[in-house]
Amino acid sequence: MNTDLKTIQDIILKAAAAAKEETASEPEPERPKKAKWPISCTVGPGLEGAIACESKVGYVNGAKGWLVYRGYDIFQLAAHSTYEEVAYLLIYGKMPRADELNIFKEKLFNYTRMNSVVRHLMTFPVERMSIMGALRLGVNLMRTEYSDLDMKTALPTSFDAISADEDTIDMETQPHVSKHATYEFKTKSRKSNQKSGREFDRTGGLETSAHLIAGLSCVAAAVSRIHKDMLPLEPKPALSHAANLIYMITGRIPTPIEERVMDISLILHADHGMNASTFATMVVASTLADMYFSIGAGISALSGPLHGGANEEVIRTLRKLASPQTVAPWVDKQLSQKGKISGFGHRVYKAYDPRARILGPLAALIIRQKPELQELYATAQELEKVAMSRFGSEKKIFPNVDFYSGLVYASLGFDDELFTPMFAASRVAGWSARVIEYMEHNRIFRPRGLYIGEFNKTYVPIEKRRHS
Repeated sequence: MNTDLKTIQDIILKAAAAAKEETASEPEPERPKKAKWPISCTVGPGLEGAIACESKVGYVNGAKGWLVYRGYDIFQLAAHSTYEEVAYLLIYGKMPRADELNIFKEKLFNYTRMNSVVRHLMTFPVERMSIMGALRLGVNLMRTEYSDLDMKTALPTSFDAISADEDTIDMETQPHVSKHATYEFKTKSRKSNQKSGREFDRTGGLETSAHLIAGLSCVAAAVSRIHKDMLPLEPKPALSHAANLIYMITGRIPTPIEERVMDISLILHADHGMNASTFATMVVASTLADMYFSIGAGISALSGPLHGGANEEVIRTLRKLASPQTVAPWVDKQLSQKGKISGFGHRVYKAYDPRARILGPLAALIIRQKPELQELYATAQELEKVAMSRFGSEKKIFPNVDFYSGLVYASLGFDDELFTPMFAASRVAGWSARVIEYMEHNRIFRPRGLYIGEFNKTYVPIEKRRHS
């Protein structure tokens, strides 16, 4: 390992030690155990606090500042692993052997060579589309290219409706946790081992996950180049997934340190609990829609400014501030006006976001070679210092992953419009893993809405209506 890569590893291990020390007083979580359904929990608006399923894929502990994939702490994975290995871990549920990892890497590379999908994509006005919009379109084109799911023969048969939406019964009753819907469509005879064309195929799901992991990177890179009036580039066989992503976007072979920082960034964004885009993906999958449509739903959810895009806002703020000297007055004005400071605070974390702990010093490392970004990074450091002093540790508001990720992407030569697509290109591994897991014991999602309207209103013919 060369000196630069050893430095990166040391930075991450130092961050891990700091995280452990700072949260030592927080109690350890209880040992995980299987749920006994139905579960009683406190639920807020937007399903806040609701428990929808069990999972072994990922775990977030806000008080301890933990992010765990399949039992592995994120600091371990960022220090020692690669995105290909982490993606394999998430979707297959175990660390790969060397031969398994090599096969998976080769598969990702081959699927990244999506010439026909890119050609079809270029028949659309992608030069006028956002990259997130083009990603959503690209997933549909991949669906057509890699499957027969758009064919008439792929339509569901009658018994595939066996877990139909239960709105046909009174949903104001308590859940009874039955294995099937109360009302089911059934055929006269069905062998126990007979499979429908619409039942979830785990093997096919694993293969589709590889299509999507490779494909989202390819489409994002291709569209970013089209936006600059340049032709898309094919990946190079000698490069890693992270290095090829940089190459396909910028047209240059990254340095070892750039490649490693990109790899770590992909690892850090690969999964993060039951967030909005993950939930959207799983809701669509629970209907037995296919993986492509399900991942498309995740991309759609991520495109919303309340989910993706915060790192773009952080970069815009830093550019507007321009220098460390302007930070303190701006922060005081924002707080006095009850304004928001992008990149601070998190819905879950009440400790320093472990991803920000890693990306902050990595941004400093990589920006050393980027003189044009050094003032921006100094401004970010001052913003963190001032904001933390104003918030106070008792409020438990810390920088989150978005505060430094934009600086990292900018230092790699990415335009702002690529920040959220890079999030998607990483998170697709977590989305896929959770779909595959949930499908093993699938039950269509069906939360309730609390009706607060009227009853027993009388219909009035239109000619007799008066507007109030």
